[in-house]
Amino acid sequence: MTQDISIPKLSDVLTEDTVLIKEQISDWREAIRKAGELLVNIDVAEPRYINAMIKFCEEHNAYIVLAPGIALPHARPEDGAKKVGFCLITLKKPIEFGHKVNDPVDLVIALCAPDNNSHIKALAQLAEILMDKTILQKIRDAQTKKELLAIIKNV
Repeated sequence: MTQDISIPKLSDVLTEDTVLIKEQISDWREAIRKAGELLVNIDVAEPRYINAMIKFCEEHNAYIVLAPGIALPHARPEDGAKKVGFCLITLKKPIEFGHKVNDPVDLVIALCAPDNNSHIKALAQLAEILMDKTILQKIRDAQTKKELLAIIKNV
């Protein structure tokens, strides 16, 4: 059985360039903007993707806060996604996104994908992480990018 290397795993798309640790962020817009800038800086998204993620959150904020303390900002592929990209930001202090149950958020995991399929493997790995409270706590406690990336790689 051959592995399809064109569909990346989460550990393939999260790098030191797409991870920020213990960031001081004041509100959800700043969190999304910072995450979007990481995606733009590695050339997986166009700059307009950032505003599309903010607009999506304005319209569906409860939808992107998908678990206690975890937001998954994203936008549609046609809003400027060029390639599969994920970024992960741990926050120094949790912020409100407007979700009645899952706020405040201390993990922001942004994603972009140029279609509906190319990010499935990475998203499946992310789901595995999100269901494991021990791994989530290790991610939250990570003090360096290398430490966080090692946690992700071992999932």
